[in-house]
Amino acid sequence: MPNISRRRFLNNTLTATALATLSPAILRSETAPNTTGENLRLATFRFDVTPPVGHSLCGGWIKPVEHVDDALEAIGLVLLGAGAPIVICTVDWTGLLNEAHLAWRSALATAAGTTPDRVALHCVHQHNAPMVCPAADALVAGQPDLPRIYDPVFFQRCLQAAQDAVTAALPQARRVTHVAAAYARVDRVASNRRMDRKADGRIGTMRGSKCVDPTLIALPEGPIDPLLRTVAFYDGETKIAACHYYATHPMSYYGDGRVSSDFCGLARKRRQREEPACTQLYFTGCAGNIAAGKYNDGTPAARVQLTHRIHAGMVAAEAALRPVTLKSVIWRSAEFFAKPNPSLGLDALRELMDKRTDSLALRMRPAFKLALIERCNRRVPFILSALHLNDIALLHLPAEPFVDFQFFAQSLSPGRHVAVAGYGDGGPWYIPTKDEFPAGGYEIDFAFCAPETADQLREAITGLLA
Repeated sequence: MPNISRRRFLNNTLTATALATLSPAILRSETAPNTTGENLRLATFRFDVTPPVGHSLCGGWIKPVEHVDDALEAIGLVLLGAGAPIVICTVDWTGLLNEAHLAWRSALATAAGTTPDRVALHCVHQHNAPMVCPAADALVAGQPDLPRIYDPVFFQRCLQAAQDAVTAALPQARRVTHVAAAYARVDRVASNRRMDRKADGRIGTMRGSKCVDPTLIALPEGPIDPLLRTVAFYDGETKIAACHYYATHPMSYYGDGRVSSDFCGLARKRRQREEPACTQLYFTGCAGNIAAGKYNDGTPAARVQLTHRIHAGMVAAEAALRPVTLKSVIWRSAEFFAKPNPSLGLDALRELMDKRTDSLALRMRPAFKLALIERCNRRVPFILSALHLNDIALLHLPAEPFVDFQFFAQSLSPGRHVAVAGYGDGGPWYIPTKDEFPAGGYEIDFAFCAPETADQLREAITGLLA
């Protein structure tokens, strides 16, 4: 167990001021042992979150919406009967950061009749999709020549749609009697982005989401998690929801103004068409240093191939599911306070925003860094959680953690099925391992929290999975 000096059950309310006096990782736990299908129910919901024409994509520095190739969705479930309701939701957006993430969790919690700390909210992280950070948008608004990061009116419509969808779903909740978990290997999708190393160990060229450089393509896959994991809920013999987890950046190509759920979302939609009575959810795992670059040249044909491979993994994992009676439900949440990366200078970041000769990306990204610094200064914690179903654990993490954290989580429980979702609160952007900071590279440049955040994350994961 981590060195956690104080524990609180979830039914205790802690103020931000009180939390600031506690240890870096604060674990809260609520257990519902010997649960049976008589008092467990599951409600599923989905609603459209497709941005309108002209809306910014990926934070505003790529082409805005010109066309919708396929709609974006928010899909979730509400587990009832294990204490206060538990909500798990995945959204086809690039990111929900800081106050935006809290606003979504609060809206879902209100509709479900629970508290925000019992809501796990994740983005799939497609890039031809919205990324929302109100604090960063306020900074950008001070630069009249820059596009806004998001449309607040559209954002509020999505919050209302979230509440309406949950409210409508609750009366339709079905009993939950069984749960199952399985996995399948995914062929030729994920590859490590940080494989090109100089003699001193520093990163050369990042192998990104797409790659046409034969030298980079020829490099090994590197450390990846090749397994797609699926956890399903059943009413008797009827599968009512299937949650899929795989660790890779989910983009084949983007920046053309054409909204799409991309290959992971398209695979999920294909499964939904094949089994319309079972709600299909997809979560991106710890993919901060993982993408499809070795196997993706950024063409429409490659998107089709990647979709097929993810879909094949989903089908194979579901075929291996063996339901067992659901006897125990445990919800745990943890909080930690991060420090900003000391390399981020306030004055320098503001100067970058003012530099009108630079690209949109170079001028707008500092706003997200400044927003994170301001959040850390206000001592707003980051929330992690885990849902334990018998010997299955669903782990919910913030931002873009390196895949190493997924390996770490799985190593804590050998023989157990641990499914990891990253891309919760996106405020920190990347969370590398501490030993990767000296190697530099894109992910280090956009790691907004200090290197010791890696230690805090490991401590919190340990407590959640103990």
